[in-house]
Amino acid sequence: MEPLTLHFVHERVGARFIPVGGREVVAGYGDVGAEYGAARDAVALHDASYREILRITGEDRASFLHGMVTQEVKNLPVGSAAYAAFITVKGAMVGDARILKREDDLLLDLEPGLGAKVREFLDKYLISEDAELHDGTPDQAWLKLLGPRTAQALAAALGGPFELPAPLSSRKATLAGQDVWLLGTALPGGLSGVDILVPRAGLEAVWAALVGVGGVKPAGFDALERVRVEAGVPRYGQDMVDTTIPLEANLTNAISYNKGCYIGQEVIARATFRGHMNRKLAGLLLGEKDVAPGTELRRGEKKVGWVTSVVTSPVKGQRVALGYVHRDSLEPGTELTLGGEGAGTVTVAALPFTAAS
Repeated sequence: MEPLTLHFVHERVGARFIPVGGREVVAGYGDVGAEYGAARDAVALHDASYREILRITGEDRASFLHGMVTQEVKNLPVGSAAYAAFITVKGAMVGDARILKREDDLLLDLEPGLGAKVREFLDKYLISEDAELHDGTPDQAWLKLLGPRTAQALAAALGGPFELPAPLSSRKATLAGQDVWLLGTALPGGLSGVDILVPRAGLEAVWAALVGVGGVKPAGFDALERVRVEAGVPRYGQDMVDTTIPLEANLTNAISYNKGCYIGQEVIARATFRGHMNRKLAGLLLGEKDVAPGTELRRGEKKVGWVTSVVTSPVKGQRVALGYVHRDSLEPGTELTLGGEGAGTVTVAALPFTAAS
């Protein structure tokens, strides 16, 4: 697997590593509960430099990408970002991306392992446009701050008052002597933060500056997976694959219905006009059951879905999951049977998971 740039920095403080999409990721630092708590109640710092980056340059970059994704690109203001899906002519997902529109390029923030796949998909349709695709992963990397004290932490690191950028808006700054981009983030349920785009050569300096701020706690992938699943946010490679249609995964925030033609638009338009999908991503309450992703969900004798992500949820005080459920069984409170002899039942729940629901 491709090692993290800061592998030895994390190793010195007892990090445990796992592969995700062929790239090395910090799973945690020994106390997933404390790391999760920092993201919920203070501020967590996550090394997201395993994510892949694709840059698009050239005069036609915006119009070209506009026709390739489900989201608005041409009229996206410079300095803003948008979440989008890449889909085939049959509506099935190739991948997803957060697109940052800068003055001189478009930056695609991708899940680990998606860079080559997305680049091949775009290259297939790049014929006469003045647009060039570049691997930006060796040059730039993401760090993530998440939690209610993110603004205070950045103010301390930057040496002055700081107001969080709105979600999907960005601003430039100088941090630890490095020119960085600060991109506002938000999750369903109200948790916000900032993703920091850093020159990879300056990653260690910026990490050291942030981790040196009082109250900032490094957090691994496992803690952030708890946050993600509680928020009901699907992840490509885990909850979405190359047979998923974006509407099945509740990706309405990735779709513009006013932008004009793009690859796969007819399928999305037909599904939207019909008013429903046969299955959708839903929340599942598991109690203390140890359920594996891929486990079948049944209602009576009928298979009605399967499990995709499973975590222990402090918000719910039990294990919870994301999974695809047939539209006839989506009502919160519906009981479903787990596949496998004697596996028991689970309950469908609304997303995001909240303490009150």
